[in-house]
Amino acid sequence: QVQLVESGGKLVHAGDSLRLSCAVSGSIVSLSATSWYRQGPGNQRELVAKFTSRDMPDYPDSVKGRFTISRDGYKNMVYLEMNNLKPEDKAVYYCNHARYSLSGRTDYWGQGTRVTVSS
Repeated sequence: QVQLVESGGKLVHAGDSLRLSCAVSGSIVSLSATSWYRQGPGNQRELVAKFTSRDMPDYPDSVKGRFTISRDGYKNMVYLEMNNLKPEDKAVYYCNHARYSLSGRTDYWGQGTRVTVSS
């Protein structure tokens, strides 16, 4: 089992910065299997930051240049630094950890942390 606890979401103004944190615990092999998703009002959940198979950060165009994913292996924490926030970044942000086995991929999710961006 893997447990994920997000924190840091709050109400901010457009142009502000915010850092989200994800505490990862349990049966994990690598923090690089941890990524960030978000789900805005009326939208499907979408990936906003991850580590590639070469352990490089990767982002969709919608957040590239503004969001940064990082990790602290000593603390088992994964962070999402968000700069120049826009009203369209308003969403519940989720931490995801993917674990692979012979039977396939298992996704673990946190409870989410809400980010509201006022214009």
